[in-house]
Amino acid sequence: MITTDDLRFFARVAVESSLAAVARSMDVTPSAVTQRLKQVEERAGVILIDRSARRLSLTNEGELVAARGRAILNDIDDLADDLAARRDVIAGHLRVMAPLTFGRHYVAPVVADFQTRHPEVKIDLFLSDKPAVGTSGNFDLTIHIGELPDSSLIMRKLAPNKRLLCASPDYLRGKGTPGTPDDLRRHTCIAIRENDEDVTMWRLTKSGKTAHIRIDPALACNDGEVARTWALGGKGIVIRSEWDVADAIRADKLVRVLADHTLPDADVVALLGHHRGRTARTTAFLETLAENLKSVPWRQ
Repeated sequence: MITTDDLRFFARVAVESSLAAVARSMDVTPSAVTQRLKQVEERAGVILIDRSARRLSLTNEGELVAARGRAILNDIDDLADDLAARRDVIAGHLRVMAPLTFGRHYVAPVVADFQTRHPEVKIDLFLSDKPAVGTSGNFDLTIHIGELPDSSLIMRKLAPNKRLLCASPDYLRGKGTPGTPDDLRRHTCIAIRENDEDVTMWRLTKSGKTAHIRIDPALACNDGEVARTWALGGKGIVIRSEWDVADAIRADKLVRVLADHTLPDADVVALLGHHRGRTARTTAFLETLAENLKSVPWRQ
């Protein structure tokens, strides 16, 4: 018989792109995830994952377990929430998703402190190198950075965050400093493939006029931390979030390029499902996170 623990495990599997990503998010080995999945399938009596697909793909039965499982888990959490409210405490299961590197630096510490103050809350923090807004309804709260596609989810801005064009001093000494956006076409550029955005179209605005520059990246990666490391190593020019490069700029390890131009902002926002956003634990955690980010720590 499938258990609630099985449902919580499979809920995590259902939102990741691969079993390796599930293992990273759970901080376990891929073989442990594979073994756990096999046990869940044996208890369910059906195959939940299509092993022949190149990416993680649910079978029809897997889709059913994921959908019905979410509903069951929501009902259990609602019951815990109602009972906790009668005791005037915050309790239940909280599911939070955040971008990988940002989550490590700014969300994980808040999660740990929140759980210490509210010991009856169990928290699952999902960190992903490509969090999908389309799966946000599976979580109580999803942290999103950057342009937001159309969504029926409730949004709350947590902190301002600019995108900055930057490179290392060594790179600029060797290749020169761009004076205009058009100069970028002749430079080595680094692209970060995230959020399904058009990452090779760079938009720079000055005095109300926007230049659209199509770059041909010499280096590209879906991990922002890797792209940042490349830029620090003098490998090229990159667009990176202010929260991720502000410290390197202050330390003169990176230099802003075309600083008189602006790029589209990438504010830090919280997305809440219409139903899940009403729980006391979600509201309390959101307020705690907002309070921690109110000072905009990357600008201190």
